[in-house]
Amino acid sequence: MNKTVRNLGLVVIIIGVVALAVGIVFVQQSFAQESWLVQAMENEQITMPDGSGVIVNNSQLAQAAGDLVREHRHGISPTYGELLGGEHFDPTNPIQITYLQAMNIENYLYLGVTAFGVFTVVKGVGAFMILMGIGLGATGYALWRTGKSKKP
Repeated sequence: MNKTVRNLGLVVIIIGVVALAVGIVFVQQSFAQESWLVQAMENEQITMPDGSGVIVNNSQLAQAAGDLVREHRHGISPTYGELLGGEHFDPTNPIQITYLQAMNIENYLYLGVTAFGVFTVVKGVGAFMILMGIGLGATGYALWRTGKSKKP
């Protein structure tokens, strides 16, 4: 019985170490990728469309800028379908080109918002895995010590 408990303790310790390592990788990678995205957004030098000159480089600013671009785009036409009026896209029509450029920048900004949200979730999952790894490691160690004792 003691050998079974000791071996079970080792298995739980190994699972705990794996959970700890994966959690650390999750947290590290989410910070690294978030830093990369912030740098990429700063390199693009997209400023808030309100004329403030503030560079968009976080989720809140990207959301606000995307919403403002969407509002301005809807000032041109409420929908892409209405803009085309049942016709095909005309690359010589400056209004259609402006509308599509607005859609592109809006999508870029909303994709940034989504990415920042994913980074936050991955950090949370990583932190949880680190805590679980520590908990499993401690539980496994307690099992291993119990299985090692000479008491009948």
